[in-house]
Amino acid sequence: MKDTDERNYPSAVQSAWNCKCPRCRRGNMFEGSIFSFSRSARQMRTVCPHCELMFEKEPGYFYVAMYVSYVFVVAQLVASCVATYVITGNAESPWLYLTVACAAVIILAPFNYRYSRIVLLYWMTPSFRFRPELYDREPAKAI
Repeated sequence: MKDTDERNYPSAVQSAWNCKCPRCRRGNMFEGSIFSFSRSARQMRTVCPHCELMFEKEPGYFYVAMYVSYVFVVAQLVASCVATYVITGNAESPWLYLTVACAAVIILAPFNYRYSRIVLLYWMTPSFRFRPELYDREPAKAI
């Protein structure tokens, strides 16, 4: 018999896309919007405002996110250079490709910063798995 009190929790992909805490999927991991270049918007919280999870589980933990960010940048550079070739058909101008590659890296820097950390916390840290009881509980006191 099926439980009638079944909840629909947000998926890991949906929560990661919205920059929510990997353990409760309710608290925001970052202070501001992903589309902002301001310093305060890029600031990552140290503790989840909903479940009080400390995001940096040990000193230097987010150094691993640099490797994830590197994978993102390489994929973005390859994609932007292939797209440039498909759109322009120009294979002879290195300056065109250099300009497009630099622009892609600069424009996508906020994305890389946030989502390299999110990939690290969601899919590379098994101890931060989703706990439904934390999703349902009342938020923690203001931190």
